Amino acid sequence: AGGGALSPGNDAVAEQYGGAKAALRPIYDAILAAVKKFGSDLDVSPKKANVSLRRSKQFALLQPSTATRFDVGLNLKGTPPSGRLEASGSFSAMVSHRVRLESVKGVDKELIGWLKQAYDQA
Repeated sequence: AGGGALSPGNDAVAEQYGGAKAALRPIYDAILAAVKKFGSDLDVSPKKANVSLRRSKQFALLQPSTATRFDVGLNLKGTPPSGRLEASGSFSAMVSHRVRLESVKGVDKELIGWLKQAYDQA
């Protein structure tokens, strides 16, 4: 789901959450606040359409996919998809799983646990 580099000076995150997707910004902010507690080696890399979270390699992808849906892509080796933890499918070849969110209520202990697991594997 198209990243793409940006020219210096562009605020990719502000552009991602402009207009119709503005209501999804609290989801992004809540996830970022949680993952920043994982460690000082977190690299937050905004692209044109999404934000890559990396350590030594990418462990998550944050993307406002539609005006009403936010997708969290996760790299979770050896974890079978189950419930809201789906196989990534056509979302992105850069991740193994996806969680679809519609509100900040979805940023719960379960999601943070999957993010931490992916971070620990990176």
